[in-house]
Amino acid sequence: MGRKARARKEPRDAGGAASVVSGTTPNWPLLALSVTGVALAGYLSWTSWSGGAVQGCSAGSGCDLVLSSRWATLLGLPTAFWGLLAYLALAGTAWIASAHRQWRLAWTLSCFGLLYSLYLTTVSVAMLGATCPYCLTSLALMTAIFTVVTFQRPDGIPGFSWPRWLRIRGPVAVGIIAFLHLNYIGLVGKAPAVEDPTLRALAVHLAQTGAKMYGAEWCPHCQDQKALFGVAARRLPYVECSMGARQGAPQTAECREARINTYPTWEIAGKRYEEVLSPLRLAQLTGFDLAAATRPASAP
Repeated sequence: MGRKARARKEPRDAGGAASVVSGTTPNWPLLALSVTGVALAGYLSWTSWSGGAVQGCSAGSGCDLVLSSRWATLLGLPTAFWGLLAYLALAGTAWIASAHRQWRLAWTLSCFGLLYSLYLTTVSVAMLGATCPYCLTSLALMTAIFTVVTFQRPDGIPGFSWPRWLRIRGPVAVGIIAFLHLNYIGLVGKAPAVEDPTLRALAVHLAQTGAKMYGAEWCPHCQDQKALFGVAARRLPYVECSMGARQGAPQTAECREARINTYPTWEIAGKRYEEVLSPLRLAQLTGFDLAAATRPASAP
């Protein structure tokens, strides 16, 4: 049998029309835009979990206000992380061989992503009175992906019609976003905690200046120290000294080498403070301008 005779035949739908099969070649426009989104959302997720500062997002700025609001988290995880999953899923659809299946998945994901991005942008402008360049960039990327995918719709999709397609997916997407909004404002379930921008900036400053807070999970005074920072406590330069969650558990090597005997112990500029320190005191010890961080930022 010759090469032509052995060539793979394209599957046909119920109407007899050949389905578009892209083989091993990915959808390059979709893949390129999705990978860009992965890089953006990945960076924001990493800074959120690591407690690092976002570049170009100074304390008290509109960007900082948005990224420290209750809309910056979803179901206990950074909103950026959910965006990362969405972009990864879109990048994965770019490799689906069947053009019909690829289009259905990519359009559904990008449609919901675009609607949710529009919702977050509306909230940031109308309710927070601020904008975030990173969020606007993500909105632009999702808009581009949705536009590209919409124009890439292959011909001959079995049973396809725009009215029927939108009648099912539109209400579902709007309903999910409406439910999430009710959760954000506290009408359904427990609303996400809001991160204080000033305490967030102070916690990031402490980490950047090399300060360390040694503590143990079971230590009540350590919990009191973290409680002073609220949600921003996750950004503190905290060092866990207990190898277990109970008192009397072995101490970690780092804390043994540092000769930590009391929790919490702060190490700032070569000096130690074996007590709970207020945010004001921490700001004074590290040269953080608390008044400037509290001052409202100019309109973006």
